[in-house]
Amino acid sequence: MTAFEVNGRKVDLEVDPRESLLAVLQDRLHLYGTKKGCDHGQCGACTVHLDGRRVVSCLTLASQVEGREVRTIEGVAGEDGTLHPLQRAFIDNDAMQCGYCTPGQIMSGLACIAEGHTGDDDEIREYMSGNLCRCGAYVGIVAAIRQVAGPAEA
Repeated sequence: MTAFEVNGRKVDLEVDPRESLLAVLQDRLHLYGTKKGCDHGQCGACTVHLDGRRVVSCLTLASQVEGREVRTIEGVAGEDGTLHPLQRAFIDNDAMQCGYCTPGQIMSGLACIAEGHTGDDDEIREYMSGNLCRCGAYVGIVAAIRQVAGPAEA
């Protein structure tokens, strides 16, 4: 049995030692916001937070999250459904087109802000470089993160 917390809810599951966190989130917990992109840790579509740090869930074994806290895109909005400021900023800045990469982009963007990697737009781009967007919404993504993080230091 593996016991962990997902978006504030305790979970106890029997997991296969080879089962990824992504597979457990989607197939067992029916949390479909976290997307499967490349399944090789190269695109960032499956980004979630593990104990407050971003990880790619396709390369994280479910057995590795024993006793830990997982936060997915479903756990970002307020309990009353109020969007997180970064979710709102993505809308305000047209930071999505097809939307497939958006959950991973938002999870990485939250980590970017929390870890203080918002000194300037180049630093944001560098931090976010592990998240790919096939539609090319990068300008809007950086603008959304900048909107929430505040102006760059001079």
